[in-house]
Amino acid sequence: MLVLRPMSADDVAAVAAVEKECFSDAWSEGLLQDMLKSPYDEAWVLVRQDGILCGYLNVRFLSGEGELMRIAVKKEFRGHGLSRKLMDQMVKSAKEKEAFDLTLEVRAGNEAAINLYKSYGFKKEAVRRGYYHNPTEDAFIMWRRGLLGITT
Repeated sequence: MLVLRPMSADDVAAVAAVEKECFSDAWSEGLLQDMLKSPYDEAWVLVRQDGILCGYLNVRFLSGEGELMRIAVKKEFRGHGLSRKLMDQMVKSAKEKEAFDLTLEVRAGNEAAINLYKSYGFKKEAVRRGYYHNPTEDAFIMWRRGLLGITT
C-alpha cells in the first residue's frame, strides 16, 4: 500500500537519492530544502507503508499557472501507475489553486514521460535546443491549457 502525502523536511534525504537516480542534473538537499520553504512550490511524496519513498512531485504555482518542476519515480517502482498518482495530485492541486494552465519541460528523448504528459492533455509548443546536458539533448516545452476539461 502506498501513501501520497505532502513532502516534509524529513523526506529531503530520500528525495535527494531519487534525484540522483533519476536525473543527470540532480537537485541537492539544500535546493530541496529551499523548495520546501517556497510559498510557490508544492511537493508530494509517494511512500510505502514500510517507509520506502517511491517517488515525488514538485509543482510551482505562480500567477494563475502551474509548472511541473520535477516528477520522479524510482526505477524499481516504475510501470505500476505511480507517475499517474503524482500527476493526478498535480491536477487536483492546480484546480484548487485555480491554475488552469500548466507547463513543463521534458527531454526530447524521454518518450515514456512525453506519452504520460500527452495523456493529461499536454501539447508541445516549443523546443529549447541543447538544453539538457549529460547527454546533450533538446527540451520540449509542453502546455496544458484550460485545465477545467480534465477530471480526476
